[in-house]
Amino acid sequence: MIKYVIYRRVSTAQQGASGLGLEAQERDIDIFLNQYSGQPYKVLATFTEVVTGKDTGAVKEEREKAIAMAKKHKAVLLVAKLDRLSRDVADIATVIKTVDLKVACMPHADRFQLHLYAALAEQEREFISQRTKQALAAAKARGVKLGGKRPGHKKTNEVVKKQADDRAEKLRGIVSPLVAAGMTTRAIAEELNKAGIKTARGGEYQSAQVHRLIKRLEL
Repeated sequence: MIKYVIYRRVSTAQQGASGLGLEAQERDIDIFLNQYSGQPYKVLATFTEVVTGKDTGAVKEEREKAIAMAKKHKAVLLVAKLDRLSRDVADIATVIKTVDLKVACMPHADRFQLHLYAALAEQEREFISQRTKQALAAAKARGVKLGGKRPGHKKTNEVVKKQADDRAEKLRGIVSPLVAAGMTTRAIAEELNKAGIKTARGGEYQSAQVHRLIKRLEL
């Protein structure tokens, strides 16, 4: 029998109170257990953590409890998405060495692939952060006032457009072959999400967002 310890995490107190985010994670985990897990299986426990934006660097007590239980009972630690466990590559690598980890939205990914996805996601976040800082610094140097619709806000919009164009170009090498293969926007969105690639706001891709991305790339 396969034993699982489930860990869920939401990033704000509001999400934890309303169930937003947790419902989506529970859905993905249920899909994994019912369609991708070996049978029979048993869920030993479910640990849920609510972390506010100010606490993102703090020790996640519920997560540590989940890891400890999985290690003690030689169970699989199951999370809905990799970033629900951590966004730090070194941290994820440590967990992978400690317990058997499975990610519901990447049901067939092995340890090496999970490590690779984490590294790619971290690299992308760093790139976006640096690019945004440079774009804002360049806008400020040109006298653009940021933070609202003020005189010169058209220049700010130009900066935002350039950021979107740059981000789209960064994904051209991934999206173009998928479009050429005849994949639907929904299928492409699923592939981007599986690879851990986030939208500009850090969320998951949807069909409409992929459609806009393809249009921006003129594919």
